[in-house]
Amino acid sequence: MSQIVAAPVEQYLASLNTSSDAVLDEIARSGEPLGTLLIDPEVGALLRVLTLATRATRVLEIGTAIGYSGVWMAGALPKDGMLITMELDEARARIARGNFAKAGLADRVNVVVGDAAQKLHKVAGPFDLIFQDGDKRQYGPMLDRLVELLRPGGLLVTDNVLWSGDVVPGFNTPPHHKHVDDTNAIVAYNRQIHAHPSLVTSIVPLRDGVAISVKR
Repeated sequence: MSQIVAAPVEQYLASLNTSSDAVLDEIARSGEPLGTLLIDPEVGALLRVLTLATRATRVLEIGTAIGYSGVWMAGALPKDGMLITMELDEARARIARGNFAKAGLADRVNVVVGDAAQKLHKVAGPFDLIFQDGDKRQYGPMLDRLVELLRPGGLLVTDNVLWSGDVVPGFNTPPHHKHVDDTNAIVAYNRQIHAHPSLVTSIVPLRDGVAISVKR
């Protein structure tokens, strides 16, 4: 990842984050040999704060991976709360289910396997919080449906919106990411969420950039 925030600042923020636990640490370690891209613990802590701040009982996640971000959110839900999380890859979804069970959260999580772009029309809202961390080229096409699924005052949280700095022309030479279509999709999405009539958006330059959008 290209450096956006100065390394000493990131190290300082990481030193303050005591929210992780043994299960989360184990999930993070298990993802490394698999080459699975996971959110950073500082983003996880932000997700947990936002889940608590919205008093969320229903959360939707696009992009389960192996359940790391889901554990951060589901762990902040009340016992009768529910996280619906969508994962395209069946093998990763199976690992995620095991990780939710290890965290004692299996009864609060429903892992849906398949293409989220096709599954979203089958999901009923409203949701208090939606975390978008799926296919970057689908960020824009999914946006209106995700906004529909949010309750007024609910949050749409989107990861990777700074894309290692590649969204800023000339920041990285050469670009950090080789797939320019992904970069262009995120650039367009950032404009979209800031111009959307139903959203008020701010981007937090934490790790790879997190957009926080509240539904009017």
